[in-house]
Amino acid sequence: MAVQEIRFDDVAALDALKTDEWGEWSDPFEITQDVIQAFAELSGDHQWIHVDVERAKKESPFGGPIAHGFLTLAILPRLARKERALQITGYRNAVNYGSDGLRFLAPV
Repeated sequence: MAVQEIRFDDVAALDALKTDEWGEWSDPFEITQDVIQAFAELSGDHQWIHVDVERAKKESPFGGPIAHGFLTLAILPRLARKERALQITGYRNAVNYGSDGLRFLAPV
């Protein structure tokens, strides 16, 4: 696969790539209770709806435990395609400074 290179400051070229279609993602990644538990340890968020399987089965409106919203956000880089058809060039580093209007609309 030929990789297209576009400079980070070539706004017209980047704009031309916009589409309403979703691209390809990685192979599936299963969010297991072990992954949820590990994230709870890392984040310090031990809310029962995530980590108490039996209570979540009885009391949760979802019928069982759900993943932390921030866990689903944190795995986005893992879900990126392994082979990319586009390489952004001309910069030394990039910083993620947040997500505007982020909402978690469905449980995982």
